[in-house]
Amino acid sequence: MTDQFATATKSIEDAIATAKQNLEGLVKAQQEQIEKASAQVLKGYDELSALTKQNVDAVVKSGTIVAKGAEEAGKQVAAFTQASMEKSVSNAKALLAVKTIQELVELQNAYAKASFEALVSESTRLQELTVKVANEALAPLSARVSASVQTLAKKPVAA
Repeated sequence: MTDQFATATKSIEDAIATAKQNLEGLVKAQQEQIEKASAQVLKGYDELSALTKQNVDAVVKSGTIVAKGAEEAGKQVAAFTQASMEKSVSNAKALLAVKTIQELVELQNAYAKASFEALVSESTRLQELTVKVANEALAPLSARVSASVQTLAKKPVAA
């Protein structure tokens, strides 16, 4: 019976050793999977951080373009306003020097026509500047949207 007891004890010890090895292997495999998943998450986080930084840089660049465009438009409007005021003063002086009503009407008509043409011309220039600035400001944003879509399309979404 001692042999049977010794054999049973040996079998139990072997089973415990095998279970311990299996458990250690399972724990080691889980640790490796966790380390691998953590590395992937950190890599994904780093890539997302870089992507976000590039997107912010594009927004800043776009904002700078808009600010410079607004400054240029402001200068353009100020110059137009000053020129218009100078023409108004000049026209007022000329109106004071007229000798006939016909001369007054002709001078006023010429001034009104010139003012309207200048306004249309300036509006066209301002519109062209606005379109140019808008296109230039959207270019970095458009490029970042494309890059972001491409980058995010390659990445599997973690569940």
